[in-house]
Parts: sequence; structure tokens; C-alpha cells
Amino acid sequence: MMTLSSAAITLFFVMDPLGNIPLFLSILKHIAPNKRKWIILRESFIALLILLIFLFFGPYLLQGMNISEYALQVGGGIILFLIAIRMIFPDHRDDDKAEKLEPFIVPLAVPLIAGPSALTVVMLLANQTSYDKFQGVAALFIAWLVTASILVFADYLRKILGERGLIAIERLMGMILTTMAVQMFLSGLEQFLHL
Repeated sequence: MMTLSSAAITLFFVMDPLGNIPLFLSILKHIAPNKRKWIILRESFIALLILLIFLFFGPYLLQGMNISEYALQVGGGIILFLIAIRMIFPDHRDDDKAEKLEPFIVPLAVPLIAGPSALTVVMLLANQTSYDKFQGVAALFIAWLVTASILVFADYLRKILGERGLIAIERLMGMILTTMAVQMFLSGLEQFLHL
């Protein structure tokens, strides 16, 4: 079972704010810097709302689809692993696609903040029968607050860290997330095999 800190850290990593800085700035480059911050805040709130919906109604969705906690843990581990690999070895062809999209809900709120991996982690938290909902909301809010703060100050962070600094931090986060993904996969397998 995830603790408050491990849940918050996992959610922060899968939201990947540092990795999203170049994409956010690329999508919003034609918008005035003052308005840019409000758009990022709006999209962050939309992402939080979507994640909260999945936190509270995720178990019912899984029940309706007849998906077990083990399957979710193993599947979540695989998704997190793939996300982590993309963080370590990014595909820059996505940048060109992102520029052409309208900056409302898609692609900023979903899938850049509330992406498949974040939704999977939130549903995994919600599906743990012994997990305290308040703890889940607290973990989500902490991760979201740090993510939103980083994205709001994206322009300044890019100036301070530079492109290389951002890439280095994103790859380090990817490596940490890889180990967390493997652990999630092994935990699901272990529970399924009753080891």
C-alpha cells in the first residue's frame, strides 16, 4: 500500500511538470506571458478536477469493467514504465503535433497533466480498500500544487535551468519512476500469486 509521501511523489513524477515545460511554452508561445499564466492555472484546475473524479469514482469504473486490483497494479506498472522510458528517451516529434492543438483542456489539462499514467495511479489509490480517501486527496493535492507552481513559473525555470538542465532533471525523474513502476508491477504480481 502506498503512503501519503510515496503517493504524492509518484503522482508528481507521472504529472512530469519539468518535462512538460518545453511543451507548455511551445503550445502557448503566441500568447502574452501574463495571459499564459492564467491559462496554465485554468488547465491545472481542470486536470485536478478530472483526477479527483477518478479518485472518487475510479473503483466503480473498475467494478463496472470487471478489472481486479492486481490487473490494475500490473497494468499501471507497465504504463508507468513506458512513461518513464519516454522521459529518459523522449520523442521530440510530439512537439510539432502539440503546437497545432487548441490550448483548452486538450492537450494541456489532458493528457499533459492528467495523463493516462496519472489517472492509473489515482485509480490504483482509489481501488485499495484500506486506503484513506482523505490521504488520497492530500497526496493528489500536494503533487498537483507543486506541478501547477512549476508550470506557472515555466518561463523563469527555463531561464534558470536552461534546456539542458530541464532535460537532465526529466531524465533523472524518469529513472526514479522506472524503479517505482517495476515495484508496482512486482507488487501486483506478488498479490496475484499470493506470495
